[in-house]
Amino acid sequence: MAKDEKAKAKAEQATGKAKEAVGRVVGNERMTAEGKADQMKGDARQAKEKGKDTFKH
Repeated sequence: MAKDEKAKAKAEQATGKAKEAVGRVVGNERMTAEGKADQMKGDARQAKEKGKDTFKH
């Protein structure tokens, strides 16, 4: 299950980076902000999983 969460975190980060890049190219500030938010959500999920792994071992 932890691998699923880690993969989900990486996917959110990648999606966020893509959204942010497209938003910048198109000049859409909202899309850029959504991309940054998705990246932060992915970062938070990844940090949570790393914390769980730390206490697991």
